[in-house]
Amino acid sequence: MTTHLICAVISFIVPGKFEPGLDMTLITIIGRGHSGTRAMSNTLAESGVYMGEPLNKSWDLIPPEDMYDACRVFADYVDWNGGISWDWSRAFESEIPKAFKSLLFTYLESVLVSDAPRKGWKIPETTLCFPWISRIFPKAKYIFWIRNPRDCIIGGHVTDDMNTFGIKYPETSNIREKRAYSWRYQYDLVKATAKPEHWIEVRLEDFVLKQDETLKRLEDFLGFKLAKIPVKPEAVGRWIKDDQDPETGTNYFDIFEPAMLEYGYEMPEKKGT
Repeated sequence: MTTHLICAVISFIVPGKFEPGLDMTLITIIGRGHSGTRAMSNTLAESGVYMGEPLNKSWDLIPPEDMYDACRVFADYVDWNGGISWDWSRAFESEIPKAFKSLLFTYLESVLVSDAPRKGWKIPETTLCFPWISRIFPKAKYIFWIRNPRDCIIGGHVTDDMNTFGIKYPETSNIREKRAYSWRYQYDLVKATAKPEHWIEVRLEDFVLKQDETLKRLEDFLGFKLAKIPVKPEAVGRWIKDDQDPETGTNYFDIFEPAMLEYGYEMPEKKGT
């Protein structure tokens, strides 16, 4: 790590060197890939929040490789019980490995060394190691971004096959079923993790269809005015058109039910009713 990064890291994590409230300047977005998190990252950047550099077209901080490797370190502390049951007890209870911190701080270097009054980052893989992120940055502000899982699994993402990140799950050759397991794993991981002090949950659908109202909620949470970016109403409910295409396969899996009920998404009719 560079000297500047080392100094920035010390200010965050070394007892006696911590500057009170320093990580309260940090904002990050939690949410699986294809949840529409780019809309929030774009909004923050347009509102004067430094989101690191460089950024890709999805408003992710790149290059991502150090974050990917950090996720794999976290995966070593995850136990799979079979089916859709994972145990994160070891991750919750263990000391965070130095290897993880080194990879994370290297990935976040441009953010951590910045003297911007407000700063943050976005990359979907943050979700895969959220429990350790929240322990390292307990005073940061976390925006949990949710999207109807039926829309979320229509497109491909690097986290579709969680084996790539060291996470075991039921074997399947169905790519959409892989995405469904990925979605459920990340939903369950977030739900199982103790929430940080500053936490808000936002549905993409509300951000698109009720933008002014949702921006007001976010402004109250963040404590500053947010820019209003263009949104695409067609981003909501893409599963409906997808359902009409006989070539695409199903976009609904029963493992979505708890989350869809919790967040008020339309449920498919039960067969035989």
